[in-house]
Amino acid sequence: MAKREEPTTLAPAEWEAMKLFWDHGPMAARDAYARLPKDCDWAYKTLKTLLSRLVAKEALAYDQVGNSYLYRAVVERDKLTRQEVRTVFQRLMSEAFSPVLAQFIDEADLTDEEIKQLKRRLDEKRKNASR
Repeated sequence: MAKREEPTTLAPAEWEAMKLFWDHGPMAARDAYARLPKDCDWAYKTLKTLLSRLVAKEALAYDQVGNSYLYRAVVERDKLTRQEVRTVFQRLMSEAFSPVLAQFIDEADLTDEEIKQLKRRLDEKRKNASR
């Protein structure tokens, strides 16, 4: 099977399951279940279903150890986060560029230094785009 260029997007519950592996490293499903937050009301079968989906999406992989599977994250949290932000941003921008940008500017509590950094990045983007 060919490796995906970009990681797939995840449902909110899949993100919660991935956090277990990003935070605690490789583990069996029963160990992941034991590490679920106290306020999480998932059944063990629910977690197993999520793990199967994450393997199919190539976010997790597993090794068989005896009768168990040892799951591990194969997509870095930062990479998946960047992809999610890019996807959301592209969806918003395709709807209406100006209102989204205006809302960002109005809602962002930017310092003078952050505004300067943003301006530098926009200038770099413009310079690279004109090449």
